[in-house]
Amino acid sequence: MNEFLDQVWFDNTIRSYLIVAAVILFVIVIKRYLARYLAASIFFLLKKVWKNLDRKTFINLVAKPLGFFLAVFVAVITLHKLIFPSALDFDIYSVTLKKIFHSLGSLVIVFSFIRLLLRAIDFIALILHEKAELTADVTDNQLVVFFKDFFKVIVAIIGLLMVLKFAFGFNIGNLLTGLSIVGAAIALALRESLENLIASFIIFFDKPFATGDVVKVHAFTGTVEKIGLRSTRIRTDQKTFITVPNKQMVDSILDNLSLRTQRKGEMRLELGLNTSSDKLDQLVEGIRNIINRSEVENSTVLLNDITHNAFLITVDYFTGPITQDEFNKAKEEINFSVLRLIESLKIEIAGRSTDIHVTAMG
Repeated sequence: MNEFLDQVWFDNTIRSYLIVAAVILFVIVIKRYLARYLAASIFFLLKKVWKNLDRKTFINLVAKPLGFFLAVFVAVITLHKLIFPSALDFDIYSVTLKKIFHSLGSLVIVFSFIRLLLRAIDFIALILHEKAELTADVTDNQLVVFFKDFFKVIVAIIGLLMVLKFAFGFNIGNLLTGLSIVGAAIALALRESLENLIASFIIFFDKPFATGDVVKVHAFTGTVEKIGLRSTRIRTDQKTFITVPNKQMVDSILDNLSLRTQRKGEMRLELGLNTSSDKLDQLVEGIRNIINRSEVENSTVLLNDITHNAFLITVDYFTGPITQDEFNKAKEEINFSVLRLIESLKIEIAGRSTDIHVTAMG
């Protein structure tokens, strides 16, 4: 039996192949349980920092990528203990097959490790999101989404550098130094993107608006649905979906309609000069009674001016921060009531008469 196990195939004994296969198979079998055990241990440590952690959610998010990483890591390390067969050590386009297998192994390890980090970021974001839901400030929620995407980009960049370092053998220090001039050129080319990224930080910390706010910018009015690293997505009143660069959201004059304390309604009445002062007084007093409604917080009604062709009455009133539909309904009711009052007082609107008088000159 020992003679059989000591036979050499491709520069390795059968015993070595069996040991490596047994180790890999053993890890594949127990990886699920081992990953859950490690995840539970990590959860126990995190529980001391965050008291309201959900054990099931954490294990479901972390255990699977952790098990995959452990299996890949052990498999690559175990296979590395075998001697690479000299019969297979040939070049492919000046690259040895051994180097190719080494790079593939490093690539799989880095991929599984980055995947594990991304799932960890998802879990931390989930915890912070649940805490943000407990506060009335919605900016906490959008900060969680923003930094979740931001750190995922950072981790992806780190993963790319690790691939270049461990899989392809690049000297990262020299590579970064060599790319400094190229990086400066890229920075100039991507200046607008960098400005939008900086503007996104300004939005989150200065908080001129938040997700869910109704804003008006560049003649567009709509609801902010998402604030990203580069742009802000707005659902307009026409139900279209527009994307506005964050730099424009910061540099432009932006009206946050959700933060207004009142809505303004106004009316300008030009009445004929044949209207008596008594009727004007009755009309002004009647309009004041009409706009004396529960939703109107303050108002002004006055005979504002007397011109060569009309009496000008101005009406300004302010409601509370009611919805647009409620405001439109109240405004329509006020307009109809004022119109009926004018008709009941038999007052003519200026410019209503269109009679043409022709005088014959003898």
